[in-house]
Amino acid sequence: MLLLPNSTLLPIENLFYALFDHYLYTSICLTFISEIPLYVQVSISFTFLVPNNTTEGLMYQILPISEMGCSDYIVLMRHPEDFMVAFEKVVHMGNSRRSDRKIIFLPYLEGSSNSNCSTDLLEVLSMKESSFVANILLALPVEDHLEGISFDLVTHKYVGLDSEVYQPLYLDRWNSITKTFEKNVNLFPNDIRNLQGKTVRVGCFTYKPYVLLNLDTAISPLDRDGMEMRIIDEFCRWVNCTVEVVNEEEGQWGELYDNQTGIGVIGSVVEDRADFGISALYSWYEEYRMLDFSVAGIRTAITCLAPSPRLLPSWELPFLPFSWYMWYAVILTFIFASIGLIIAKRCSADQVFLTVFGILISQSHYSADSTWKVRRVTGWLLITGLILASAYGGGLASSFTIPKYEPSIDTVQDLVDRKLEWGATHDAWIFSLTLSKQPLVKQLVSQFKTYTSDQLKKKSFTRSMAYSIEKLPAGYFAIGEYLTREALLDMTIMLEDFYYENCVVMLRKSSVYTERISELIGRLHQSGLIHAWETQVALKHLDYKVQLEVKLSRSKGDVGTFHGLSLQDLLVFYI
Repeated sequence: MLLLPNSTLLPIENLFYALFDHYLYTSICLTFISEIPLYVQVSISFTFLVPNNTTEGLMYQILPISEMGCSDYIVLMRHPEDFMVAFEKVVHMGNSRRSDRKIIFLPYLEGSSNSNCSTDLLEVLSMKESSFVANILLALPVEDHLEGISFDLVTHKYVGLDSEVYQPLYLDRWNSITKTFEKNVNLFPNDIRNLQGKTVRVGCFTYKPYVLLNLDTAISPLDRDGMEMRIIDEFCRWVNCTVEVVNEEEGQWGELYDNQTGIGVIGSVVEDRADFGISALYSWYEEYRMLDFSVAGIRTAITCLAPSPRLLPSWELPFLPFSWYMWYAVILTFIFASIGLIIAKRCSADQVFLTVFGILISQSHYSADSTWKVRRVTGWLLITGLILASAYGGGLASSFTIPKYEPSIDTVQDLVDRKLEWGATHDAWIFSLTLSKQPLVKQLVSQFKTYTSDQLKKKSFTRSMAYSIEKLPAGYFAIGEYLTREALLDMTIMLEDFYYENCVVMLRKSSVYTERISELIGRLHQSGLIHAWETQVALKHLDYKVQLEVKLSRSKGDVGTFHGLSLQDLLVFYI
């Protein structure tokens, strides 16, 4: 635990008080990680840790404190690089996310020279783990026999050209005798307001209208476009950075593995090959455990293009006036009426079946020597036959004059009942459904299949599957390139959406860019630019005929037309 301050404090303790009064007094809590006792007292919540000898042990010491919300650290260790390694593991293991963490390294002066101590601390800035933290401050001791010990306060440049971001940036000097700063500059200057041209890597692939890559520079000067790509370009105009595209065309959305690796766009972010991940990435639970999400940029609804209902073949028309349950009732009526007539005729089956069939189709029946039992049965049969014949005749006329189509696939239940497979090029379409416990959703997920673009293009003409698409806020659709206008002529958009999702920008956990990109997206929503960009990108890059074909797919011109009876209709009964 921390001890109360003595009357005489060490220089590093006085330095801490100076830093605390200027920069740390607003912290939620502080964590001291020191191998030697520190005599300090602060007015905010704090935790004092004596670091474990191993990096793994130190990680498990820091983890619970980080989860409680402590984001700022004071580190005094003989090997400060061990803290950065442990801290990086804590960031990935924990659920706490902070973009503005501050880490202050104090010099370990016991048993080591000032030059060795400064060298050890400066090596921290060249570590990969330090490149993900903007606010790192080193206190490097400078021995001055006339003025006591001074400390150079150094951070990494962090912004600017890639060759400069690891270079130390000397900010100020603090003197232990005068207890003052020479320049009184801001010791945490990296607030992501001006990245000075720093390169940010964006993992994405061509998925219209979200991202379009490798465009003709005559059409798009930056050779890229898209709704989400415009968000990234606008972000870099705002904070003065340079976009470097990491094309993940092969892995597309990708997937993550338990060992903090992955493929595709989300894999490039979790492995730090990219700083941002876009291309219609949804707020998936499994990905959120390993990554940071921005606020929602685009709301999208997922549905399917299913095969359009076709006209029923002519041989089915005579069966349409009655449902299958009604046909079962007619058959049972025929059977029971035949049995009743056999009993009335004293167990004689002579012409019974022909008589019953004739009465049911309204044919006359005459038998002069019939008994009252036979007449009673035939009387009821005549009434039943009249009703059935009248109902069937009216239904049959309707079936032949109004075109009859196969049942359409309008809802999820229809798709499941037909056992029709649906799919796309990647199983990211079902990431939002896999955790559902509903039987209907489970069955829907089991019917999802993935194929290559060429396979999907061939199957689009076979009416053997449905194709997932996205409905965007401004009325346009995100449709795979494998669906051509010719194939869409025989497809209809479903009425029911499978689910809706919010597209986000994915970043590494506790990324320094998360708050700024979320703030920008909020401003874009307020201005209505995202909605306008959808229309602009759609009109500029999407096939308008394909969009129109999908939008009007439920307005087929031949549905509901009437025609008169023809000779072909009459021949149906003789085929």
